[in-house]
Amino acid sequence: VSTQSTWELFYTSNMPIILQTALVSNLYFFSQILYKRFSSNVFVGLLGKWEEPEYASAAGTSIPVGGLAYYVSPPHSFYDVLGDPFHAMFYVTFVLSTCALFSKAWIEVSGSSARDVARQLKEQSLVLKGHRNIEASMVKELNRYIPTAAAFGGMCIGLLTVLADFLGAIGSGTGILLAVTIIQQYFEMFEKEYPGANMIRTVK
Repeated sequence: VSTQSTWELFYTSNMPIILQTALVSNLYFFSQILYKRFSSNVFVGLLGKWEEPEYASAAGTSIPVGGLAYYVSPPHSFYDVLGDPFHAMFYVTFVLSTCALFSKAWIEVSGSSARDVARQLKEQSLVLKGHRNIEASMVKELNRYIPTAAAFGGMCIGLLTVLADFLGAIGSGTGILLAVTIIQQYFEMFEKEYPGANMIRTVK
């Protein structure tokens, strides 16, 4: 038995940006703690330099002004991009590369890798067109598409986040993206539970 199948652009959904945000948050956390205690240390300064701005809404609020923590923080507008283009380029490269890597890593631990998909197809008596019903053959063919789809989808997620940050969106690009993707997932779940409902269908 054979059937047609399509791959979603965002193969790993919003998971890459969630993992990327967790990575940056942990970097901020440890960098701030170390800088408060050892601000004169060169290596701590390379990890991140922090200061409390005059317009801080709450006491103790700090922002990164140097080191790695500064360069992985988003510019908040195009004025910031023009003021420090290296910061913007580093941030874009960091977000896109980490989202792509996290996306490829996530498919291996979430049961979405080529081997997992091939096993699921075999259990359902489905085969890829032009290939025998041999798991190794299907894994080889699926490996041509799934890792690429995961990495490209992760980069697209990262790019949407970067654009939202550069445009000065209210909140953050990551927060907006997570909200939208979560709402979309609930719509899809509702459509699966109630396929006859008159809902706005999302185009993939």
